[in-house]
Parts: sequence; C-alpha cells; structure tokens
Amino acid sequence: MKSLLVARVYLFFKFSFNAIEYPCALVHWYSTSDEPDRSTGLWIVEPETNSQGSRNMSVIHVDSILRGAHLLPRFPSDRPVYREINYTNTLDVYSSFYVNKFVDHHAFEIAY
Repeated sequence: MKSLLVARVYLFFKFSFNAIEYPCALVHWYSTSDEPDRSTGLWIVEPETNSQGSRNMSVIHVDSILRGAHLLPRFPSDRPVYREINYTNTLDVYSSFYVNKFVDHHAFEIAY
C-alpha cells in the first residue's frame, strides 16, 4: 500500500507545551498483509497486539493522518453474520479486514 499504515482513531486531543498547541490522536495500529489477497486484489489488515495481547496503541500528530480508510470485514465462512453486528461494533467483532481501494478515485490512486 505504498508504505501507508492503517490505524483506528480512538481519541482526538490537543495539549500545549511552551505555548505551542499540538493536535494529536490516540490510535490502534493495524498490521498489513505482505501482498494483496489473490482473489480480491485488496490488502488485508488485522489489529496489532503486543506480546501480552494488548492493543498496540500510539499517540500521533494529526498532520500524519492522510485520509480515512474504508475497511470491509472478512466474513468467516464457518458462522453466520448476526443482526446485532452494526457499524458501531464491526471493528471490535471481526479480526481482519480488506482495505477497499474502490471506495473512490483518490483511495485507488493514493494507496495502490
């Protein structure tokens, strides 16, 4: 994906130091597959965790965010999709996602 990284933003905040304001975001990183999926041509991402199983999170400057990514869940073939799953909990329910390069022209040009 042209050296781009995917992260989930949990919180936007700012702080001041020496009278300079720094806009930041608390993010949870996603790891990217080595190559696109053969059947879809889309990159696959999974939430990163550390050795203790906790989320790999960081504070980053907002200027390092390029754009939003459209993530599509990789639905497991061995279980149904439940009605309780919706846009508010999808990132917590599924363990891997496709990065949709077809969401718009800019996503296709920037990331692929």
